[in-house]
Amino acid sequence: MSDTQVAETRVKAAELASTATASDDGEQQIVRRQTAVYVYEAPLRLWHWVTVLCIITLCVSGYFIGSPLPTMPGEASDHFLMGYIRFAHFAAGYILAIAFVGRIYWAFVGNSHARELFIVPIHKKKWWAELLHELRWYLFLEKTPKKYIGHNPMGQLAMFSFFVIGIIFMIITGFALYGEGTGAGSWANNWFGWVIPLMGQSQDVHTWHHLGMWYIIIFVMSHVYVAVREDIMSRQSLISTMVGGWRMFKDDKPD
Repeated sequence: MSDTQVAETRVKAAELASTATASDDGEQQIVRRQTAVYVYEAPLRLWHWVTVLCIITLCVSGYFIGSPLPTMPGEASDHFLMGYIRFAHFAAGYILAIAFVGRIYWAFVGNSHARELFIVPIHKKKWWAELLHELRWYLFLEKTPKKYIGHNPMGQLAMFSFFVIGIIFMIITGFALYGEGTGAGSWANNWFGWVIPLMGQSQDVHTWHHLGMWYIIIFVMSHVYVAVREDIMSRQSLISTMVGGWRMFKDDKPD
């Protein structure tokens, strides 16, 4: 962690110092200092969990839209299940898109960590060296990872490549298909109608949108695995940081 990064964050000490204390059985135990750093502000954390719920809703409803349930007997008006599924999909898509626009806004007005999602410093030699170190850590070739206040280089690259690019693609193709349904003259068709002829035809957009869903699902599975793994094995908290905003460093060793 650089001096500039530390100066930009609010820091509190969870333990005052490293001390040796005696346990009940007379053995000495080492209590290391743990430092908590405020990283993720409340609007960013709210966006994260709203996005999580939207992605779950979109993936489940999108799967059934692509692979509908068997036709129900009787009058169609008595069975509006697919209508409810489509409504859930459209509503979650609206919320996801609006929340993403809000996330872009917060990248400008929030702290420095709010911008890490969109700005990947690929022009820095040090960043590539640390990226290689983190890759080796994930491959179990390094004994310990480095400590980072915000995203580590590998996480930052994955978030931008999979999440940011993936969500933008899904929003554009999703609203293009939505605009096709609402018809000419609707705001969705006016804004995103160009996507369908650009990609060929409507079915092509459906196919790519469906493949994009699996792209996002693979990212989510990897993201959850890495988050749990880092919380258990690394030197800093991860999951609890996105709940309370504070990153807890588990040791006082040098970076």
